Amino acid sequence: MNKLLCMLELQQKLNDATNGNGWEKGVTKHGKKINWRRCITMESAEMIDSFGWKHWKSIAQETDYENLQIEIVDVWHFVMSLVLEFTYNNGAESIEELAERMFKTPEYQKLMSETALQFGNDDILMTKIENVMRLSLIPLSPEMIGALIEEFFELAYLGALNVTGLYRLYVGKNILNQFRQDHGYKEGSYIKIWNGSEDNAVMKSAWEANPDMTPDGLYEALKAAYPA
Repeated sequence: MNKLLCMLELQQKLNDATNGNGWEKGVTKHGKKINWRRCITMESAEMIDSFGWKHWKSIAQETDYENLQIEIVDVWHFVMSLVLEFTYNNGAESIEELAERMFKTPEYQKLMSETALQFGNDDILMTKIENVMRLSLIPLSPEMIGALIEEFFELAYLGALNVTGLYRLYVGKNILNQFRQDHGYKEGSYIKIWNGSEDNAVMKSAWEANPDMTPDGLYEALKAAYPA
């Protein structure tokens, strides 16, 4: 459960830093309205573009499974944010209790395997993504939140992510988001393509080259790779 709790705590910390304390009420420190459900919907739509689904255009496009996993983790940021917001506003439980409840779901238990997982069939994967989108659009309720969590964990499993893979990519993206904020992301001066590769891919390659690297070490690796 430690990895799950750590991810929830990191997401809370990131949202506090980016949106300001009290973001759970649905407004940033700059007065901008927050809509995590829309974030989930739009990021899920981007995820579907990992597949060559356009029959009129992408005839020979192969599925980009590496990008699929990165997009799954992007959606995970927003799923956690929605769950944290809902939990805060309904006074249901602490982050520790929330992590314990999520940990006990059968869908999360599938991710506990430390063996390499296989990608699911593309059609099944796209259906699962669309299920996540569908759930993100219906009215909020405890049942909706529970179903969304379960569908997301099933999607991660079909996306060949176990707990270690999900955790490593999440922490990597969390550090990358911090790096973006520190290098002009909000001001519009941040460079997203680094010597021909998107920053997401650079981050993922850095983790793969050194799996034992600390989060601080990853930040330093990104700093070294960032184009001047």
